[in-house]
Amino acid sequence: MVSTLAETLSQPPYLLPTIVLSIDDFYLDHQAQSSLARSHPSNPLIKHRGQPSTHDLPLALSIFSALREGLQTKLPSYNKGAFNGQGDRVPEEQWAVVNSPGQPKTKIVILEGWCVGFRSLPPADLEARWKEAVSCKEEGQYEGRLGWNELTNVSFVNDSLRCYDGLTDQLDTLIHIDAAKPMFVYEWRLQQEEALRMTRGSGMTDDLVIDFVNGYYPAYELYTDNLRAGAMKTRDKQLRLVIDRDRRVQEVVRI
Repeated sequence: MVSTLAETLSQPPYLLPTIVLSIDDFYLDHQAQSSLARSHPSNPLIKHRGQPSTHDLPLALSIFSALREGLQTKLPSYNKGAFNGQGDRVPEEQWAVVNSPGQPKTKIVILEGWCVGFRSLPPADLEARWKEAVSCKEEGQYEGRLGWNELTNVSFVNDSLRCYDGLTDQLDTLIHIDAAKPMFVYEWRLQQEEALRMTRGSGMTDDLVIDFVNGYYPAYELYTDNLRAGAMKTRDKQLRLVIDRDRRVQEVVRI
């Protein structure tokens, strides 16, 4: 969907030089991610990449600033297959370059990613949602992951997410591709990792994928409702596309 949008904007009648960046491109490098995990050994949410706090925000903000100014810019990339699926940033000498002399200036930047548009919750709201998840877990009617985590660990991620407003506030518009059932992300991530193993020859096993998704699934429980209600500061700037298990659009909502 993202690649189709980028291709459409780049071709007639629009002819707008367009680039696609993923929030994944800004993950911490392997060394920094390993250091983050070691510094919080009791927090399973950040033992691997995924959650807010595992991205290099200064790098992301510097890239966005350079693109806004039309400067020659190197675009980072991330290799998810490195270190047996733990991942690592691609060496800088391999980054693509845009806005070089003689090149058309970039007019459209599409930032895609699973947590783009998430905004942190006030502490009281965070605790209330966490307590609700814990209660559902104790009653045996729970399939999520939030209730299995300590509040202090969840709060660390929520506090880190607040810093992502610097990216979210730069968006001119937001398209939210919303899974009708959030648990679909487990199946989709297994499919993605299988494709990575086939194309790159390395990647996470299915058990590691489940563990990986467990680490970031609590964010869907915490932040999806507010994203559905609208993450932009003005109305008519957000589009919500509700998709089914097969990624077919079932509903379109303008927010």
